[in-house]
Parts: sequence; structure tokens; C-alpha cells
Amino acid sequence: MRPVLKPVLKPSLKPGLNPRVKPLFFVVFMKELRDTLRDRRALSLLLLFVLMYPVMVGGILSQQISRATAPQKEGIELTVIGAQRAPTLMTQLKQKNINVTEGGPMTDEQITGLLRTKAVAAVLRLSDTYGSDYRDMRPARIELWFDSASANYRQMGEIEGVLRSYGNTIAGARLLAHGVSPATLFPVQVQRYDTGSSASRSASMIGTMLGMFFIPAFFFALSPAVDSTAGERERRSMEVLLAQPARTIDLVAGKWLAASAVALAGLVLELGIAHGILKWLPLEEIGMSWRLSWGDLALVCVVSLSLPLFAAAMEIALAINAKTFKEAQTTASFAMLVPMIPVIVVPMMDLATQTWMYLVPLLAHQTLLSELAKGQAVGPLPFLLTFGSSLLLALLCVGFTTWRMKSERYLMGV
Repeated sequence: MRPVLKPVLKPSLKPGLNPRVKPLFFVVFMKELRDTLRDRRALSLLLLFVLMYPVMVGGILSQQISRATAPQKEGIELTVIGAQRAPTLMTQLKQKNINVTEGGPMTDEQITGLLRTKAVAAVLRLSDTYGSDYRDMRPARIELWFDSASANYRQMGEIEGVLRSYGNTIAGARLLAHGVSPATLFPVQVQRYDTGSSASRSASMIGTMLGMFFIPAFFFALSPAVDSTAGERERRSMEVLLAQPARTIDLVAGKWLAASAVALAGLVLELGIAHGILKWLPLEEIGMSWRLSWGDLALVCVVSLSLPLFAAAMEIALAINAKTFKEAQTTASFAMLVPMIPVIVVPMMDLATQTWMYLVPLLAHQTLLSELAKGQAVGPLPFLLTFGSSLLLALLCVGFTTWRMKSERYLMGV
């Protein structure tokens, strides 16, 4: 007699515990991410902002470096009227890499016209009585003509320095001729000591520019956030999505994480390009330096993870109430201006770094990157506050969006 084999029933896995079943929010996330990657307009906008801000900052600094080093390489152009009356002065000017061009008599209008051409940095005109006044030990007049609205105005310091040195040399020689020490002209000797490092100067000068590196996170998340909410509502596909057996939080989380992933990818690429440009530029030519290492940059990127989360959550929370794509895009674009205000205003106020700055999104990231660029020792608290402040606001926005999508008024308006 054959034994009867009884079937052995395996315990079924509870819903949600099956490793082969993907979470619903992940399914929505992949769907929204695929739709975003198919949108050429969104990808073009992403590429534009990834390159625009680093190239713009690099171009501004490169122009400053070129202007600062041009006089050292080419010399300062100076036209002198009556140069034969002061040969010693001409020699001192030439020793300071100042190219002296002797000019004939010129009227005031002619001098003004020459300066407007920006061919010369300044014009020196020695008076007709310069020689007699010099011999009679009377003040010999020298006219210095320049255009303060011209880019050549920054070269005036070199010219005026030579004139001061020339005057002090004459005064000292005359005092010695009368048996008086030239030291009586300088009763007080001031010695200057600058404790500021090149890193701190660079962080102060480009403090506002550092905030520009984080602003594009809001632009990166704008298109996927608006298209997945107001866009679907306008196309009437939101009804089908809400009719699916899925929790509202799964739908919101999937859309939120998809927009955040796009913004995070763009932000990391942009920061990497900007860091490479700043490391490549010879900032030492203008008394600056960029001491941020690639390790520090990686840490900033990790801390900045919460910023794309906040940007996407805020834009989704605003776009969920709009009935059209255009309305949502306009509303979210205006709302993006609010986080930008502290980034622009606070550096202009020249405030010392304070703890509350790490509680304001965008401003916190700007302040943290600025402190790291200075070479300052930053403790764990700024990193935690920078990450936590944006994450908290992001969760609040996600909570609001979930509550809004559950309301009957929203469902009736679909």
C-alpha cells in the first residue's frame, strides 16, 4: 500500500514582507523619474543651470585676475605734459613700470577727450612755472588728470605713490641743506599688520557668489515637481492615479523623491564643476585662495542632501493647489525668491557668523561653505543644523501635500 503524501503548506508572507514586491512609493518614484528623463526640456534646463553659475563665477573672477595682472605685465600708460621740466620725476615713474609718453600742450577739453578714450590711465601736466617755483623753493604745481569712472582708475595708486615719494625726497634734501633731519617730517611712524589670510579674504569677496551655487537646486526640482502634480492634474491623469489602491503618502513620497533626485544630481554636478574652476584659477594674483579640498566638498554635498528635498517638497506643496502647469510654475517661481533674500542681504550686512544662520535654508549652506573655504574649524553643530533645518521644512511640506490630497475639496476639484 502506497503511503499517502500530505501536502506541506508553507506559511504565506504577510503583505509588505515579500521581498519581491516593491514598495508603492518606489514604483511611483521610478515612474516619475523615467518621465523626467524623457523630457528633453527638463534635461536641457538642468544642464543649463549646472554650467551657468560655475562658468559665470569663474568668468567674473578670471576678469578680475586679468585686470589685476595686466598693469604688471604691460605697464601703466601715462601721458606727461612738460616732462622735460622734471627729469628726476620721469626716471622714478619709469622705474615703477609706468610707461611715460611725452605730450605737447593740451587744453582741458583735449585732456578730457584723451582720458575718455581709455588709452592712458592718467595725464600729468606740469605748470609753466614749475622750474622757477622749484628753484625758488615754492610749491611746484603738478596737475593729475584721471577718470574715476574708467577701469584705469585702479592704477592711480601706483602713480600717486610715485608722486608722494618724489615730493618726500625733495623735502628731505631741502631739510638736510638747512641742517635739519628729514625725520622731523615723520613724527609718527605707522606699521601695518594684516592678520587676514588670503582664504578669509576670498571667502569675504565671493561670499555672495557661494550662495549662488545652491540656488539652482530650486530650479533643478521645478520642472519635475510641477509636471508631476499640476501637469498631471491638467492632463486629467491625476484621477487615475488617485483611484489606484495606494496610500496618498506613497504617491506624494514617490513624486517628492523623484524631483529631489533630479535636483540632487544637478547640485552635486554643479558644485563639482564650480570647485574645479576655483581650484584651477590663479586666485593668488588677487590676494585670494580656495582651500576647500575634495573631501570637504564631499561633506558639503552630503549635508546639502536636505536642500533638494526641501526644494522639491516646497514646490510640490505649492503646485498641488494649482489647476494648470503655467499657474503652478509661476507660483513656485515667485516662492523661490524668498529663500534667496537672506543669501543676498546677509553678506551685504557684513555680519559675523552666528548660530541662527545655520537654521535658514540656503543661507546655512552658504555660511557653511564660506567657513570651510576660510579654513576655519567647523564643529558638528553647524553640519547638523544645516541638514536638519532643511529636512524639517521638507517634511512639513510633504505632510501638508499629503493632507491636501486627502481632502474632499481637492478631490472634487480634480
